[in-house]
Amino acid sequence: MAAHKLCMIPGPIEFHEDVLQAMATPATSHVAPNFIPALGESIELLRQILFTSGQPFIIAGSGTLGWDMTACNLIEAGEDVLVCNSGYFGDRFGECMETYGAKVTHLRVPIGESPQLAAVAAALKSKKYKAITITHVDTSTGVLSDIKGIADIVRKESPETLVVVDGVCSVGSEEIRMDAWGIDVVVTASQKALGAPPGLCVMGVSTRAIEVFKTRKTPVANYYANWNRWLPIMNAYEARKPSYFATPAVQNVYALHVSLKQIVAQGVEKRFALHKEASLKAKKFIHDLGLKLVPTSLEHAANGMSAVYYPEGVAATDLLPKLAAHGIVAAGGLHVEIAPKYFRIGHMGISVTEPERGHLDATLNALKISLAECGYKGAL
Repeated sequence: MAAHKLCMIPGPIEFHEDVLQAMATPATSHVAPNFIPALGESIELLRQILFTSGQPFIIAGSGTLGWDMTACNLIEAGEDVLVCNSGYFGDRFGECMETYGAKVTHLRVPIGESPQLAAVAAALKSKKYKAITITHVDTSTGVLSDIKGIADIVRKESPETLVVVDGVCSVGSEEIRMDAWGIDVVVTASQKALGAPPGLCVMGVSTRAIEVFKTRKTPVANYYANWNRWLPIMNAYEARKPSYFATPAVQNVYALHVSLKQIVAQGVEKRFALHKEASLKAKKFIHDLGLKLVPTSLEHAANGMSAVYYPEGVAATDLLPKLAAHGIVAAGGLHVEIAPKYFRIGHMGISVTEPERGHLDATLNALKISLAECGYKGAL
């Protein structure tokens, strides 16, 4: 791989050489005999990674397309949706739901907090919701939500409510067990812990959610995102048969296929453990520097990223360029209320599952040096 600054943001992440090589394949027909199995097997591999017997989707687009797919296919105008809102992406998912006519109730928490189970239970008792959405890891805050606990509450208080998880920044780095936990939809994308370049919307949808979709009363108010068009495509490719609605992103699928095979070969459980180990290492280092995390407790801090407040006297315009000068690309703040006050570091994918690469150590060392260059005494 050519020398470059390490991309240590919360996605896109660093990609394995074999994944990048798959992107360099010659022009290939989307119905070619050597492409059909790549997409078909990728669908099957996703079931193993998401621990589901449901229906995966792999479609050209960003993770945001998964919001549209969820909203337009499962929600009908006038239906109530409860959004567990732990940051910027809860706001945006709610906006998407409203675009399709949903009546959205936001269950908000203070910045750095995660949704509380008692509050979720109380909200579910107040009215019937067609769906509840949970941002598993809100990339704007680094907060990890308890999707298992929330799904348990839903099953007790409102079993008809669909459980929808925005897993864009969690699939591949955080534990998710769709079937066992009663999760109906997981939305994600290729460029984070799934370890492939941006360009693919990836979803897992439960059998129950597919049935809800099939029995909806009104037409789907979207053309490209309509599951009536995509379900036959996914089924055909899984059966190793060509089909066509819209041209797949062939090279992106090849790359994702390679990465998914690597994930399954290493073992999904092992990857969960490696991400936890790397997260603890990063957060201890950050704590020892005297810095404060945005999440108010390690118990609800994401394992694939860290959101960190700048120390007093240090700003984004000071720290981020110095990190870049030391070969590390980190991200600034995203949450509108605190954006200038914090930065974000990603630690997922090969940067933690192949520690011999030294990505995390290089990042933490560069952070300490850069803070010292900013005049921060805690780094001396």
